[in-house]
Amino acid sequence: MRSIFSRPALIAAACAAVAVPSLGADAAVRAPKVAASFDQLAKPLPLPYDEAANADAKIAAARARAIRGHKRLLIDLGGNWCLDCRLLAGVIDLPAVHRFVAQHYEVVTVDVGRFDKNGQVPARYGITGRLAGVPAVLIVDPRTDRLVNKGHETALADARSMTPQALADWLAQWAA
Repeated sequence: MRSIFSRPALIAAACAAVAVPSLGADAAVRAPKVAASFDQLAKPLPLPYDEAANADAKIAAARARAIRGHKRLLIDLGGNWCLDCRLLAGVIDLPAVHRFVAQHYEVVTVDVGRFDKNGQVPARYGITGRLAGVPAVLIVDPRTDRLVNKGHETALADARSMTPQALADWLAQWAA
């Protein structure tokens, strides 16, 4: 018997089911509406990673702020050489996204060099070996220091293939 659904429609439905994890009560957080495209981001794109920063100290301070502010900790692992990392930073700088992120997350950026720096950070959350790509975004419950988005850390490593709205939607799915 022939299905009434086309093969592409079935593949799209299956991908959608896998791409968005079930988050229970957290699923009620709505993403901001982003009307901008990548062409409308600030030029030049931001350079968000401080190559000389003490990553562990930055994370400890951000975690303390996240606990006080009842927010999740967003650890952005990447490098200023990475276009996808810079696009993510540019989208986060958009006013609507910036307000949303500030409301739900305490953000800390960590320079990973050319995958040869600060490897202790992902290792702390059970990610061993070389990162599969950057930006690698770790969403952490600061009270338990538990990784919330396990298995989805490098979902934004190809940010240039997403729209700014899709990036905002991804961030919203992990917001507390």
